Amino acid sequence: MTRIFSEKISTRATKRPELEAAVKLAREIRSSGVAVTLVVHEHKRLGRGIELAMLAEELKGSHDPSGIVFTVLAALSGMEREYIRDRTLEGHESARKHGKTIGGADVTDESMLSMALHLRDQEMSLRDIAKRLVITTYTKKGQHPSPATVMRMLREHGEQASTAANAQ
Repeated sequence: MTRIFSEKISTRATKRPELEAAVKLAREIRSSGVAVTLVVHEHKRLGRGIELAMLAEELKGSHDPSGIVFTVLAALSGMEREYIRDRTLEGHESARKHGKTIGGADVTDESMLSMALHLRDQEMSLRDIAKRLVITTYTKKGQHPSPATVMRMLREHGEQASTAANAQ
């Protein structure tokens, strides 16, 4: 019997319905005494680090009774994730040095900045400021910016003001 489970979801997601269903089915079949082979397209699809170690313990079988294969895969997956993260951060830093915006379209504008500065002067938190601002353009129109976007907008404004003051 062959059963295919397919999931297009981030490996960082905490809920993985298709993976959970595959593991559940494997457990049920194995409990009836039938050997089960679980094939995964990419080892990173199983998860990383502690999740993979827990899955390894759950799926331990006759071909890998010690779980060493899963342990090695968990280590490799963790290293791969760190490598991807480091390369992404390097790319962002390089883009910033060349004056490029990171993260897609800029959703802030002058009126949003003005309101954010006013609310900051009232000593509101970034989270509270973000809740009071509304994006007026692009696909996020009508939504609130994230606190990180508000922080970046205020930081960039401060940097521009500082540069202008130093130029005089």
